[in-house]
Amino acid sequence: MTEIDKAATSGPANPAPPDPRPWLRRALPLAGLICVAALVFGMGWHRQIAPENLVQHREAIIAFVEANRLAAVGIFMAVYVVAVSLSLPGSWFLTIGGGFLFGTLAGGGAAAIAATIGATIIFLIARSAVGEHLVGRAGPTAEKLAQGFRDNAFSYLLFLRLVPAFPFFLVNLVPAVAGVRLRTFVAATAIGILPATYAFAFFGTGLDAAMAEPVAAYRACLAQGRTDCQLDFGVRNVLQPKLLIALLGLCVVALAPIAVKLWAGRKPRT
Repeated sequence: MTEIDKAATSGPANPAPPDPRPWLRRALPLAGLICVAALVFGMGWHRQIAPENLVQHREAIIAFVEANRLAAVGIFMAVYVVAVSLSLPGSWFLTIGGGFLFGTLAGGGAAAIAATIGATIIFLIARSAVGEHLVGRAGPTAEKLAQGFRDNAFSYLLFLRLVPAFPFFLVNLVPAVAGVRLRTFVAATAIGILPATYAFAFFGTGLDAAMAEPVAAYRACLAQGRTDCQLDFGVRNVLQPKLLIALLGLCVVALAPIAVKLWAGRKPRT
């Protein structure tokens, strides 16, 4: 019997065991994000994103920006990407700081690009098998969002970006698991965050005047030797009624395609 005959009569070879490497490759981005988070929180860097630090180091920061504008923009964007990727509190103030340091157009543009990159990082991580586990633990809210994304991906995501009714991290996570395409996610995110981003950046150009009274109270507290001083300045100072009304109007525009689709679907055929 020839070697070929032996091979033909011996039957198929035992199937090879499944290769675990695809799962490992999918888990690596999450592992990297966890490592970055451990470093940031372990070193206490997350506490640096605060209005108090801008007040204390204002002159040094401005001097560095004036001497190294391109490098300063790069550092600002890198910090913003990390802040969004890790969902650090205070990201809203980074946008204001960008307007304060670089102006409305440059600061708002840098913040919008960095925020989109940070959101995309979470989106790509969520597209792995790990993302399904996270959404399952997020509860019914995540499931409702997922259904909305599947039905009207661009309009629904654009609406949530215009008015952040849900946590930014959750809005990054659910679309990936719901099957939203990467280009749809990036486009809706980039467009949806522009109005609020530029509004915050524009507010930042007048930050000195807006913070004059809170800064005076903060410095008076420090002069007394107290260690519990906090700057009374928050996102409420930016979200004025006119801005909220404008964002609400944009939300109506974003939801218009969904309303038209529902109306067309319910219209009786003749």
